[in-house]
This record gives sequence, C-alpha cells and structure tokens, in this order.
Amino acid sequence: MEKRSLRETVFLILRAVAVAMGVAVVVLSCLSSLEIKSAVTMLGIGLSCADIAMLENK
Repeated sequence: MEKRSLRETVFLILRAVAVAMGVAVVVLSCLSSLEIKSAVTMLGIGLSCADIAMLENK
C-alpha cells in the first residue's frame, strides 16, 4: 500500500469535498428537497475547496 504525505491527503480530501458538494446539490435539487440558499452555500464550499486544491498545481 502506497503511503501518502499529509499534504497529498489534505489536497485529496479537498478535491473529494468539491466533487461531493456538486453531486449533492444536483441530487437534492432533483428530489426538490433543497432550498436555494442552502444550494448556494454548498456550492460555495465546494468551489472554495476546489480553489484551495488547485493551489497545489502552481
């Protein structure tokens, strides 16, 4: 099993959170169980995580 450094693990988690937030908003919107304010907040969190993760690729 390959060992990852703490830095790699953190950036992996940030990318996973970004994807998860996007998928969650789409699914909850399809189920009509998501308010607009909550959707914007979730997408904002996902976008912030994606931006931080992209800092790795200077």
